[in-house]
Amino acid sequence: MVEVKAESSLSQSMNRALRHYSSLFFLPPFKKAVVALALLCLSGGFSSVVLFPSFRGAIDGLSLGIFFFLANMFFDYAVVKLVLRRDPIFNLRRTVALSAFCWILWLIFIALGLAFGVLFDLWWWIKLCLLGFSAVLALRFVVFLSICSGGHGRSVIASLLQPFACIILLVVFWTKISFSAPFSLLPFLAIAPPICFFSSFLFISLIDRMGQRAIGARSMSLFKAFLLNWVANLNSPFEEILEKLGEEQDVEVSLIEFDSNKLKTAIIVPSVHPGPFKNIGSSLLPSMLKHEFEKKFKCDACVPLGILGHELDLASQRQNQKVIDHIITSARFNVSGGRATPFVRVSDGFATASCQIFSDVAFISFTLAPNTTEDLPQELGQIVRQEAKKLGINCAVIVNAHNSINETADMEESLGVLRKVAVECLEKAASLTALPFEVGAATVIPEEFSLKDGMGPGGITAVVVKVAEQKTAYVVIDGNNMVSGLREKILSALSSIGFDKSEVFTTDTHAVSAVVLGPRGYHPIGEAMNREKLIGCIGEAAKAAMTNLEQCKAGGLRVTVPKVRVIGKARLESLSVLTDKALERAKEMVFPVFALNGLILMLILVIL
Repeated sequence: MVEVKAESSLSQSMNRALRHYSSLFFLPPFKKAVVALALLCLSGGFSSVVLFPSFRGAIDGLSLGIFFFLANMFFDYAVVKLVLRRDPIFNLRRTVALSAFCWILWLIFIALGLAFGVLFDLWWWIKLCLLGFSAVLALRFVVFLSICSGGHGRSVIASLLQPFACIILLVVFWTKISFSAPFSLLPFLAIAPPICFFSSFLFISLIDRMGQRAIGARSMSLFKAFLLNWVANLNSPFEEILEKLGEEQDVEVSLIEFDSNKLKTAIIVPSVHPGPFKNIGSSLLPSMLKHEFEKKFKCDACVPLGILGHELDLASQRQNQKVIDHIITSARFNVSGGRATPFVRVSDGFATASCQIFSDVAFISFTLAPNTTEDLPQELGQIVRQEAKKLGINCAVIVNAHNSINETADMEESLGVLRKVAVECLEKAASLTALPFEVGAATVIPEEFSLKDGMGPGGITAVVVKVAEQKTAYVVIDGNNMVSGLREKILSALSSIGFDKSEVFTTDTHAVSAVVLGPRGYHPIGEAMNREKLIGCIGEAAKAAMTNLEQCKAGGLRVTVPKVRVIGKARLESLSVLTDKALERAKEMVFPVFALNGLILMLILVIL
């Protein structure tokens, strides 16, 4: 049970990390960002009417606000097109949104300056405007130094342009209203940028050092790599970090192949977890393996989830290709078993095992539906193989159906219960008479469902097995789990179109993870989809598989792919926990670092 608890802890850590990253992306659309920036700039300029309450003061303030907006748009455009050209993160929308956030910060200082200016002296307004300028500089330094891919020089220029454009307009405004005093403060504009740069650089370095000590990778490098993946779909920066932190390990792959005159279909179950998210590591392995196998052998294939967890996430898509190449090279072997037992299912009310034996190959799957069925411990697979050997079954291909999630997971008692139903199911299947069988297969890629809906590129594959009069449909959906209760509706729908027994699986692809904002960062199958359309697509795949039934032989194979680079569970959890630690570190350091920065700048203003 320690294994299950550890897996649950890892999943919680990863979900927390994805939620933290997701919270960074609540940016408005471009038009709304421009409107927000215009309103903030106009508010900043027109607020001066508080100190100069006249028609002329109102016109001057409104003019200042308009010039603020025009200057912001011009220099934001210059940052995107000239300074940070081809930067994958900073497009015009994100740069304008950043300027809008900077104006929110600056308006706080402007408002305080106006209040103190009314109560005491106009100098307060000027000085607090300059402090606001410094706060905006510090914010922009942190953002651009952390995220920009163009080096420190470009980051510094991008940080300075917008604040300096605005402060120059303010200096002109102050001069126009007959204030000569601002010129005595101009040295501040030369002193503030280096001080703000140093404080921002110190803040980033302190967070980086924590990551370096914890996992051997800088926190901000990890942060930037995630952003590059999220906003620009670039997987290589993040995977370079995973390759560096990973370890080499042999991984096993189990296959069942069905042959008629040629390879008819294959069920491929790698001991590789399809994670951690989006297009990173092995997240896309189920669909990549399916498509490349099908291209090579001109048949339908499916890749359901094995009995394992995040301890075997691959470090990169390069490692995916290594696994795929090895599987395809090993896939052609002698298939001689021409008989199969009928499909059997055993349930104790909590855990369910399903089994069908093809010659000396057992295909067995587990589900806890309608309760949550998440990653199952590898120990279960070892137990099943031992029990299968006792019954004379040489190869056992074991699948986690991963087909129900309802926000609650009670995995504490699952291993013992699953072992019990596995033994009973294997014994029941082995006691049946094996008969000649037919197999058909088909794939449907629903155009109406996307990654954001929870559907991976592999779509829906149905493998139909007919033994005597019993027709069984195995349905594999390229998704990350399934809403509770949907499995039962699918099985009922398949029964209504003539299938005696069925089971539905998901691949657990993490290609759908970290592509939407929300508590999980993904939608399980059926949560964001029209369920009637989904069930219709499943029925379509099953019917198409029925139309190409052929008498087949079956064979099983278990191969080992040597020296594949994986991210172990401990490393993956460290990466996930680092997000929390980095945020805590940032909260601890933001006040002392920038309070000291502000204090130094205030003392300089007093001296000047």
